[in-house]
Amino acid sequence: MQQAFEVLLSSAKATPIWGEDASLSYVETGASIHLDDLVDSSANLQKVQKAARSLCKMKISSLKLVGQWTLEAQWHFWQGAYSPAEMPNIEFADIDLEETQRLNDRVKIHTWVRELINKSPDELPPVELATTVGEYISELAPGLVSYKILSGKQLEENDYVGIYGVGRGSVQPPALLTLDFCPQGQSNETPAAALVGKGITFDSGGYSMKSTLGMLHMKSDMGGAATVSGALALAILNGLDKRVKLYLCCAENLVSGHAYKLSDVLTYRNGVSVEVVNTDAEGRLVLADGLIDASKSQAPVIIDAATLTGAAVTAVGEDYNALFCMNDELASQFSAVAENEFDQSWRLPLDKSHSFNCPSSFADTANSKPEPGGGAGGASNAAGFLSRFVNNAENGWIHLDLAACFQASDSSLWSAGATGRGVRSIAAYLNKL
Repeated sequence: MQQAFEVLLSSAKATPIWGEDASLSYVETGASIHLDDLVDSSANLQKVQKAARSLCKMKISSLKLVGQWTLEAQWHFWQGAYSPAEMPNIEFADIDLEETQRLNDRVKIHTWVRELINKSPDELPPVELATTVGEYISELAPGLVSYKILSGKQLEENDYVGIYGVGRGSVQPPALLTLDFCPQGQSNETPAAALVGKGITFDSGGYSMKSTLGMLHMKSDMGGAATVSGALALAILNGLDKRVKLYLCCAENLVSGHAYKLSDVLTYRNGVSVEVVNTDAEGRLVLADGLIDASKSQAPVIIDAATLTGAAVTAVGEDYNALFCMNDELASQFSAVAENEFDQSWRLPLDKSHSFNCPSSFADTANSKPEPGGGAGGASNAAGFLSRFVNNAENGWIHLDLAACFQASDSSLWSAGATGRGVRSIAAYLNKL
């Protein structure tokens, strides 16, 4: 049996032979990660995650964490070690039983989320995404979860014009998952929260077609659906005792003789009409249907998550998710939770005026500006568009544009592929309701 490579956390400096201020040093049986101290600071945890990435690039198959490790340090090591191709076996260090369970639950759910996002479009068409999520969450809470899926023509018949319109160009039918987590005795209670996720299982851009490079990683465009699903799953494992509704808006955005087109006008169930000026601004069109349903649930808090705009990535980079919220208190509450979970978000501008920033001569609004990337303020304008479909947008709505959801290539912190960013913050927020 192969001996595991031992990894120790140390507050001592590495010997000079390893380089000035080296974060890693080696002995025959393993390595030490050198930190200024053993406090769970963001700087220290990033060093741990980067060290894990460095070790995994050495193709070490079995790692054993030895010595003094906190839950958070071990979690960040796992995040750095994770790889969709060659995941090493990790033996965690001893912590108390409750923390061990929390760590194992976190690893379980994030593994599921990252694997879901990393699946190819052929493996995970819209109906399969909706079914997979419904079955997975039902298994986590037997008897407390019910769900239904509308697909294909059922969506058209029930006036889900956004999901059906975007998805009608594919031979794979679009789908809407409506899931209800309802603890015992709460069947007559209003949900404490509603979650809405963008589930575009592949995005070609439609007739506003992306370039080859722009299309390459568009299997990840269902990252919002995976993120809110994983958040609900993790919150359940962490003891969620409030009713929560989940809505996943799933479709493939492809080109065909049946695909939706530029200048189409979609009229939603809440009466808002939308002119399509960019078929690559499809995420907001499918989310609109989910947000209408979430509003009808009367949940006091609605959280949606979506890989919605490149503008958000330009604004905050790939280490933060962009947070949009019209209510300062709610935004501060969520931001504080996200910071405590080391799951960073950064608030970008959003007020009522942004809902009027995509004017149309033929409908109440256009789905974008007819400019590359939606023009200046594209991420805020997309959020403003979504606000039209939320009844209580100015007080009880959070929109997350998931700039940190997916990495196109390896970095010093992450493997290529899904990161799971956003899951912890939403889950922790649900657990505080």
